[in-house]
Amino acid sequence: MELKLNNPLVFLDLETTGINIASDRIVEIALIKVNVDGSEEEKVMRINPEMPIPEQSSQIHGIYDEDVKDCPTFKEVGKQLAQFIEGCDLAGFNSNRFDIPLLAEEFMRADVDIDMKKRKFVDVQSIFHKMEKRTLTAALRFYCDQELTDAHSAMADTRATLDVLKAQLDRYENVEVEENGKKTTPIVNDVNALSDFSTFDRNVDFLGRIVYDENGVEVFNFGKNKGVPVAKVLKEQPGYYGWMMQGDFPLYTKKVLTAIRLRMMSEQ
Repeated sequence: MELKLNNPLVFLDLETTGINIASDRIVEIALIKVNVDGSEEEKVMRINPEMPIPEQSSQIHGIYDEDVKDCPTFKEVGKQLAQFIEGCDLAGFNSNRFDIPLLAEEFMRADVDIDMKKRKFVDVQSIFHKMEKRTLTAALRFYCDQELTDAHSAMADTRATLDVLKAQLDRYENVEVEENGKKTTPIVNDVNALSDFSTFDRNVDFLGRIVYDENGVEVFNFGKNKGVPVAKVLKEQPGYYGWMMQGDFPLYTKKVLTAIRLRMMSEQ
């Protein structure tokens, strides 16, 4: 089934120095833009992370310091990448929890102004786990009867993710799913619906350190203040804001926290 789109949908995959959203860097990025008319554009590039690539990471994706020493840094290509995804929704495999948050961090470090929250996010892994609960290699085999022969190559993983989503649309057309006692037919050829279904939580920031509660109020989702409204904590524990701003939290989390603080100040 071909994708039915209101906006172009960009599939992405990152190979990185590690899995820490706040401190690790991109070493390779692959993008497939599916346009509204069904045409596709591909972009893949190696990036100098400006830090050593740990051996254990290189063993996974096969990219070593020598391979990227002459490649551009993210600061040098950030605007080009932002232009490529301008006006597009985003999709990937585990992208809501890893690729998109880390990409957002890189844009912020490069001072590239891009509002990621204006987009819809479709996490193909989330759909897969909710429907079948397996991995990308198994997903490609299960849905497409294909073998992922070049796993952890960014473009191979990105292409596999696109193929899996198309096959999911075919397989789960008109299939009912029961969640919280309610039956729905969630897999439809619509990015808004797919985005809603593939989102596990109601994150305010990408990493889920701040989330919306059942009343739509921003609350902390970790530590001693878990479940407590952010505004209440900032009012009653004035040092907490400074602690988070100095701590090892993603830049985007700090940006969200600052926006809430500024909103509070304007309402006083």
